[in-house]
Amino acid sequence: MSTPVTLIGLGPMGQAMVRSLLREGHPVTVWNRTPSRAADVVAAGAKLADSPVDAVAASELVILSLTDYQAMYDILGTATEALAGRTVVNLSSDTPDVTREGAAWAAEHGARFLTGGVMTPAPMVGTEAAYVYYSGPADVMEAHRETLATIGAPRYLGEDPGMAQLMYLANLDVFLTSLASLLHATALLESGGVKASVAMPELMLTLVGAGEMMEVGENPAAQIEAGEHPGHLSTATMMGATADHIVAASDAAGVDRGLPAAVQAYYTWVREHGHGGDNWTRIIDAMRPRAGGTAPAS
Repeated sequence: MSTPVTLIGLGPMGQAMVRSLLREGHPVTVWNRTPSRAADVVAAGAKLADSPVDAVAASELVILSLTDYQAMYDILGTATEALAGRTVVNLSSDTPDVTREGAAWAAEHGARFLTGGVMTPAPMVGTEAAYVYYSGPADVMEAHRETLATIGAPRYLGEDPGMAQLMYLANLDVFLTSLASLLHATALLESGGVKASVAMPELMLTLVGAGEMMEVGENPAAQIEAGEHPGHLSTATMMGATADHIVAASDAAGVDRGLPAAVQAYYTWVREHGHGGDNWTRIIDAMRPRAGGTAPAS
């Protein structure tokens, strides 16, 4: 069944969503603060609304692809009279608490609300590799699951509207840190005369190998949940020594030390608290909230 959809926010991700919805036969109304960004999707079959009010009124399902939740207030704050009876699916990024506040705000205006986190770059939207985390009322999720699957496979995380955002941010925590470490390592190798074109293929092997290592050698999730961190394969002392060496090498090369120093601080904390013989997974205790304590400073 072809469900009419309104999509507000036409950055690269929003445009990719519109194209995917159109390919599946959904009538799509769009609105963007910069109308010229709508030109390509309008040419592909979308309808450009004259205002946020008109955009919201055009469809029962309203998808937002914006920078943050403040943008939702800025745009839909001028269209609150049209929100009653609509379902708002906000795929913008923010904190879990802000998303909960956004869900409450939508409810105050008579709208149902789903939080979403898109786990794919724009070129992969609508492909089999794409998936999206959602949270919010289960009946709302089920009512729109088929249409939302056009963007990517839905992964529903429960009623709490903040949970999808938390899972999204946790994944991006891994992703952004990995990208930063990749570039830091490239800068470190550049100091030795190694070009990025040579460095990056070698470094990418480590990123891929980390997942394979855990599959065959360790079960970090089980260790963390059990609170037991046996150091039979590696220890915080050994890993921490390597962290020390990376910071020292960065200093010697004149490469920024901020990222490796932050990692070093976790291992230092663990060793200072008598857990140097434990596995590297013990550093999660340096990251968790602690009564009367603060996270280690880098």
